[in-house]
Amino acid sequence: MSAWDRLMALAAIGDTGDGGVNRQALTPGEAEAWRLLLRWAGEAGMEAATDDAANLFLTRPGRDRALPPIMLGSHIDTQPTGGKFDGAFGVISAFEAASGLPATPPRDVTVVAWMNEEGSRFAPGMMGSEAFSGYRSIEAIRACRDAKGISAGEAIDAHLAQFADLPRRPFGFPVHAYIEPHIEQGPFLEAAQTPIGIVTGIQGKITWEIALTGAEGHAGTLDMAERRDAVVAFARIAAEMQRLVGEADPIVKFTIGMVKVEPNAPSVVPGRVTFRIDLRHPDNTALQAHGALLEQIAERLAAPCAVKVTRLVDAPSSEFDPALRARIAQAAEKLGYPAMAILSAAGHDARHMAPRCPSAMIFIPCREGISHSPLEWSEPANVQAGAAVLAETLRVLLEEDA
Repeated sequence: MSAWDRLMALAAIGDTGDGGVNRQALTPGEAEAWRLLLRWAGEAGMEAATDDAANLFLTRPGRDRALPPIMLGSHIDTQPTGGKFDGAFGVISAFEAASGLPATPPRDVTVVAWMNEEGSRFAPGMMGSEAFSGYRSIEAIRACRDAKGISAGEAIDAHLAQFADLPRRPFGFPVHAYIEPHIEQGPFLEAAQTPIGIVTGIQGKITWEIALTGAEGHAGTLDMAERRDAVVAFARIAAEMQRLVGEADPIVKFTIGMVKVEPNAPSVVPGRVTFRIDLRHPDNTALQAHGALLEQIAERLAAPCAVKVTRLVDAPSSEFDPALRARIAQAAEKLGYPAMAILSAAGHDARHMAPRCPSAMIFIPCREGISHSPLEWSEPANVQAGAAVLAETLRVLLEEDA
């Protein structure tokens, strides 16, 4: 099977009927996807394992098993209205590169499918790579709950019970190098008609949950002057955040992406609003300055409501290994694929691997930059280009061991 054929086979699991895929983390759909990957791995003579965070590892054994492996991969979970390529392209192209090696490699080559990169079921995302890298404790991850009240720990245990025969690997085992292929999720490669993006790094990200607590009251009887209306406080805060942060810097990305109003009844003064902020910037100094200003605005404008500000994610900008990026560029040139340097605006698991080992990412174009949507699409030729460049980069890295 080609990388494209495997991608389409994987996309059939969770097919939503409109071109999209709903295969969220630790659901029956992801378990079915594991079974498909495990079948392919068995046919290719690869060893399968997992860990206590339900990351999946498929290893092509090398001659010297004591050497740290080269790790390739991404994730196979999706958004509820996700597409066929986000994450899945990285896992499938990694599998093709590892399984297609013509001979036993000098060291192990491990394909990884990280748990809950998307954060659509359990927030925040990238839980698998966070646990592996030590960025967040497994205890903190297990305590997170989905919209139905199911904890990540319960979901991990139920998922792994279906694969009880798989060996468990420890978190943080040594890795020689890590490469994550992915669709760009932006418009730049397509606009430049360039099939390969060599990712320089990932812009920094901070997320918050902010809770405003006022007091419920009867909409027809409570005087305006007596109200502690949480929606009014939210509107005031949101407008000021947009003015002072969202419109102050052309590079900043500021988003209020979730708002929950309680009791959310038409004739009740709202007593509580909980909302989440996503802030991104490639410069860490600017990121922290904008972040501090957002917190100040919330504290300053909340009255007469009480406010609680909680940072959920504080991930600085990261830079990928220059030598590994150079090898990817050389592979693209050798194969005749145009390539360009590009910054990742979205977060990826490679962010957590970069401090642990030489790490890099390969981007391929997606149509109109659309992702997290049934409209997400990458041309077969670009899928082939990305898979070929990854395989050639892997060949060069292994040749250095020979």
